Order: sequence, then C-alpha cells, then structure tokens
Amino acid sequence: MTDRLLQIGTKRYFGRLGTRAQVALCQLPLTLIVTALTVATPFAWPALLHSPLYIAGAVLHVGLFMACFLVPWERLRPSAYLIIPVLDLLALWLSRNGAGPILPGLGVLAIFPVIWLSASGMLARTGVTLSFVGPLLIMLPTLIGKLPNPSASDITSVILLPVMMLAVSLSIRFASVNMRLQQRQLQEKDRELRELLRQSRDREGLLKTILGAVDVGIVAVNPTGQGLLTNNWQLSLQQGAAYRNPHAKLEEKDQLIFARDRITPLAPERRPIRRALDGESFADYLVWFGEGEAQRAVSTAAKSLENENGDFTGAVIVYNDVTGLVEALAANEELVSNVSHEFRTPLNSILGNVDLVLDDLQEISPISVQRLEVVQRNSERLLALVSDLSLSASSALKVHPKRTDLAGLVETTIGSALAHADRANISLVKDVPSPLWAYADPLRIGQALDNLVSNAIKYSPDGGVVSISAQRTAEWVKLSVKDTGMGMSADDSAKIFRRFFRAKPARDAAIPGAGLGLSITKTIVERHGGTISCSSEPGRGSTFTVALPSGDELLGSPA
Repeated sequence: MTDRLLQIGTKRYFGRLGTRAQVALCQLPLTLIVTALTVATPFAWPALLHSPLYIAGAVLHVGLFMACFLVPWERLRPSAYLIIPVLDLLALWLSRNGAGPILPGLGVLAIFPVIWLSASGMLARTGVTLSFVGPLLIMLPTLIGKLPNPSASDITSVILLPVMMLAVSLSIRFASVNMRLQQRQLQEKDRELRELLRQSRDREGLLKTILGAVDVGIVAVNPTGQGLLTNNWQLSLQQGAAYRNPHAKLEEKDQLIFARDRITPLAPERRPIRRALDGESFADYLVWFGEGEAQRAVSTAAKSLENENGDFTGAVIVYNDVTGLVEALAANEELVSNVSHEFRTPLNSILGNVDLVLDDLQEISPISVQRLEVVQRNSERLLALVSDLSLSASSALKVHPKRTDLAGLVETTIGSALAHADRANISLVKDVPSPLWAYADPLRIGQALDNLVSNAIKYSPDGGVVSISAQRTAEWVKLSVKDTGMGMSADDSAKIFRRFFRAKPARDAAIPGAGLGLSITKTIVERHGGTISCSSEPGRGSTFTVALPSGDELLGSPA
C-alpha cells in the first residue's frame, strides 16, 4: 500500500513538470556519470584525451543533454523524444570503443538508455530490439579486433552484455504492462467509487428532501446517544420544548417533557430517546412537549438498529404531533360524560315514580301493571346503557388500586352470575389459587370480571361450560375466562374491544347488547398497567385473558 502511494505521489509530482524537464530528468543520470568520467579523464586516463572517438562520445553526450532543453518536444509526437536514448547508444559506442582497453566497462552504461526505452511503454518491438542490438554493436568492435582467432571468453564477454540488457528490457516491459494494467484497474475502481459517491450524494439529498417534507419528527442516534440525524420538524419541536432558552440545542434530559397529565415532568429514564437507548422498542407512547399554550401532545415510537451480528448500533425515534386528536378525544369524552349525566337525572326520576306507582297496586289494573313493568325494565336498561356510556369515557374512569385477593373477586363474580348461568344451562368452573394477591382496584377488576363472565354466558346460547382460571408469575397475574360458545372470526377478535362493535354472529342471533362492555373492560385493565387479549374460533368458543402487574414491590412480599 505504501509503495502504491509512493508511486502515485511520484507520478503526480512528475506530471507537474514540463515535457522538456521530464526528458532532461530521464537523461540526467547518464549525463552525470559521463560528466564525472570526463572530468576525471585528464587526471586518471590522460591518454584518452588523444582519442577522437572518446572525445566525440563526450561531446555527443553534452549535446544530447542540451537538446533535452532546446528541442520543443511538446510540439512533436509523443515518441519523438526516444531519439535521445537511441543516440545515447551511439554516444556510448563512441566512448567505449574510443576508450579501448583503458575503460572496457563503459558498455555497462547502456543500461540507462535501455531502461528509458523500455519504461516509456512506446515502440515496444523497436525498444526490445535496440535493447539487444545496441549493446551488441557497442561490444562488437572488441570481438572484431580479436579475429580471426577469438577465444570463448572474448565471445562470451561480447554476448553477455546484450543478453543482460535484453533481460532487463523484457523485465521492465513486463513490469510496465502489469503496472499499466493495475493503473487501469485503479482508474476503473476510481470511476466506480466516484459513481457510487455521486449516487450516495443524490440519495442523501433525496432523503433530506423527504425528511424535510414529512410532518413528523425523526431522530436517529448511535449507542452513546449522539445524534446522527434530526429533521427540521423535530428541531422545531425541540426548540419549543427547550428550557428557558428556545434557541439552545439542548439534550433530551434538559427539555420540558411531561407525562400524560401534562403536569408531571417525565423522568429522564422514561423519555423516548433514553428508552430507545436502553434497547426498548415501543409505539404510541404519548408525552407532552413544552408548556403553556405552546404545549404539544406527541405520540412517539422507537425501533432499535442492529448490525449483521445482532449487536445494538443505535435507534430511530419518530415523533408525531397528535395534539388535535387528543383534544378532540377529550372534548368527546367530556360531551359523553355531560350527556350521560343529563340522561341519568330524568331516568332516575322516571324509575323512582314508576316504583312509587307499582307500590300502590290497589288502584292499578293488571294490564297497567304489566305496562308499567315494561317501562321499568326498559328504563333500567337505558340507565345501564347510559352508565356504560359514561364509563367508556376514559377520563371518567378512575382506578384506586390496593392489596386485593383476586380469588375472592372470582368467587363473588361466580356467585353473582350463578342464576344467569342456571337459566342458560351453563356450568361455571374455576381453577384459581387462594389467596391470589395483587395490587388492584377491587371494584373495577370485579366489574371487569363481571363483564367477561356475563359475556361468556350470553354468547353461549346452547349451554356449555364457562371456566375461570388464574396463574401467577413474578411479574404478572393472569386471569382467563373461557367459554364453549359460538366464538368469532380472527377479524372480529381484532375488533372486539372497540366501542359499539358487535360481531355478526351475535347480531344475527339477536343477542342484546350495546358493544360497550369489553371496551370498558379494556380501559379498566389498561388503567392498571395491564393487557387484555382474545383468542377465538367460530363454533369453538372464546378465551379472554387479562394480565395484571403482580405489584410485588408494592405488596411487600410475593403471594
């Protein structure tokens, strides 16, 4: 890798020089050696000053070096400057044969023009041929002088140098070809990387445009909590929730974030980003940002990021402003509560007066008594419906948990439903450990159990068995109510906890009901921090499972 970088750096530096300077640099090594020999000649080999060939070779070397600067190579064809190394071979022929036996090693200097010709990458065949023929011509006069009886040593010394130069030329050619191939590969990779970089920038620009256009906040963080991405919508939300200084970029722990009641500051460990960094994945987590009139209700969701090894690499948190929806729901609940209250008052008056009339049966005919009893039953039914409607408004339903024996609540529920079960030919079975302690509101959980058992009986019109079971773990207490009734489809099971929803088989069978009981039960369970689920099959009955937090830390010791 270091050699490659050195080559690239050298090439870039060499490329900044002009053509004449580049040619001169290639000629410089040979020129320096010849100059040193020429300077040393009067002192070391004065006899060479009388050799015309030697002097001519030195002069030609000087002329070639000057030609590197004087000839406008940049105006000529790219291979024109190769005349210099070719003429170098001629100059070396003159110098070597002019020096005779005094400096027989001058022929070795042919390696410089051979390297130049081979490394140029041009005139391949001509360069290889000259790499052999040039040194051979330089050494040939020596062999001719030994004729007609040259020794094997003479022939070997003449042939060895051309063969060596040919080997050097071929090695450089092969290395140059390999280098050019690698260079082309690097250029191709460079083009690919540039194209990938361009595509990456285009995608980044598209992503920024999309994130800037959506009306939800998006934050991506790494495992240490450092922000990787935050869109404009989220920046606006954070600035609105910044403590005192709306222009400061504060961390989540310094922002004004409140719980559902809009008053209680959210603990740092319960804030969305902190929960996401703890590895939690969640959805529909409602918090309030800011304070006063600018306070916003925000539904948050988070998803963990993992690498291919399953290691946690960060998280993405999404913020959705649901202030309008929350306010609309609050207004709806207030309307339902007010209407229910207004209905309840005249209904109580009607029932009270009907009861008074029915207490005085002496002045009423039997047919009038029957009609009044019809009025009484329907008024009571309407009052129960109004009560359910009032309870279905979540703001009207409060829970007050305390240490409660759920086994006792199950006994009470079974006792209350026994008459109804007998009329419907239903057997009630329980499998509940006693005592079964939990931290719950006995009134509300009892109401939830009554709803589940009453529904199980009501939707088993052909008789059967309704069983109530329970089990306890370190974290949860689970109550299950199972029937063998008509059951329902998977699609209906997913909708069964909606207000006013009733499955088609129940409507077809004309089973009375308003579709509020299970909605109220779900609200009660969720107010305890629990969950409720339903599994059912048509014709095979249904099973409703309530999971409540065990509350061991509040009860003091496990049951």
